[in-house]
Amino acid sequence: MSAEALLQYLWEHRLWDYTDLQTTDGHTLQIIDQGRRNTDAGPDFFNAKIRIDGQDWAGNVEVHTVASDWHRHRHHLDPAYHSVVLHVVGKSDCTVNRPDGSAIPQVEMKYAPNFRERYMALVDNTAPGLACAADIRKMPEVYFVDWVTSVAYERIYERADHILETYSNLNGEWGAAAYTALARGLGFSTNSDPFERLAAAAPLSFLKKHADDPRMLQGALFGQAGFLDIEVAPGTPEAEFIDQLRCDHQFFKRKYGLPDTTVTGWKMARMRPPNFPHRRIAALAAMLESGFVFGQDFLHVQTLSEARELFRVELSPFWSTHYTFTAAAPQKRGPVMAFSPATTDLLVINVLVPMLFAFGMQFGDERRITAAASILQDIAPEDNHVTRIFTKLGLPCRNALESQGLIQLSRAYCEKRKCLYCRLGHRFLANRVAPEWYEE
Repeated sequence: MSAEALLQYLWEHRLWDYTDLQTTDGHTLQIIDQGRRNTDAGPDFFNAKIRIDGQDWAGNVEVHTVASDWHRHRHHLDPAYHSVVLHVVGKSDCTVNRPDGSAIPQVEMKYAPNFRERYMALVDNTAPGLACAADIRKMPEVYFVDWVTSVAYERIYERADHILETYSNLNGEWGAAAYTALARGLGFSTNSDPFERLAAAAPLSFLKKHADDPRMLQGALFGQAGFLDIEVAPGTPEAEFIDQLRCDHQFFKRKYGLPDTTVTGWKMARMRPPNFPHRRIAALAAMLESGFVFGQDFLHVQTLSEARELFRVELSPFWSTHYTFTAAAPQKRGPVMAFSPATTDLLVINVLVPMLFAFGMQFGDERRITAAASILQDIAPEDNHVTRIFTKLGLPCRNALESQGLIQLSRAYCEKRKCLYCRLGHRFLANRVAPEWYEE
């Protein structure tokens, strides 16, 4: 972040000593309202209110590292800057005037000289773990949990927005949007994009016409995914099964006029065999049998047990004994479920909950949003490398809502070193730079 951006941050959040102020030409100055941040062209802050020698002024504020940047940035030639009532600078090396020759009031911002060093200690910290680990350990739990809950909802709403965009692109078909969201969820973080492309390459409207033919569903999905272009030893059960799926896929393509292109980008490296995309596609095919009930039934879910029930799917005989077309899986007695309990809860978190939020947002249905949040709070917290970064510091993570918040906090703020935009980072810096006069 540039020095000017840091000064803007200090001004916006009043993290500087604004007591006993004087302009650079000796007039008393009081900041009544620092104004609203402008993210477009023009002065940095709109609608500020200041008082100079007892007279109130309302207008815009421009912030620069040094006063001469006003001319360097050619603001003196831009009418948008004629309404500036205060020029805030780190160092005053000149005066600036309006076109009529009157001087624009100017003030040097007084702040802790080591503020930039403290900020850089966070954003340039290359030590493993959290850059703010020493501070965050000492933070009262109420502040931490409040922020984690906020960013958890930020994460959920981002996913819900993605579903609503899909819903709009699919002409308002909730079933198709749910199918796409489910497919993406089955890819988890590794294969989410290929799975979403597979949902587009094998549309739900076509697949539902073959809901009574499990092999056709598999042929269509595996064929569109590009997994049928494989050589296996002739005369084996695997070769016979693949030949059948190829025939079904060719029929499916001809019937619906689908192009010859298939989905690419699948990843399997460093992945546990039960998580291979083959088994996930087989599970998706199983959920399409007898109609896509997930597309309707998710709307009726109120409890965690009901949510989990939607993902109770048995694998077909071939996939209960195979991880891929050529990799055998240990044989087990009885039916083999597509998803383990842990995977089921991840699908509830990553698919069902955002779907309920998206539907509630679209139709103003607070009941479904409340149910989704309640379900998250009933699920045990996720245990992964991200959540462990925080829990090893003794920070709370008591349910899936909080673990989702920790994941969002890490990925959207910590990893990107957006400490100035993190409520915790802001608090740490505020307490360091202005402990005696900072007002929250």
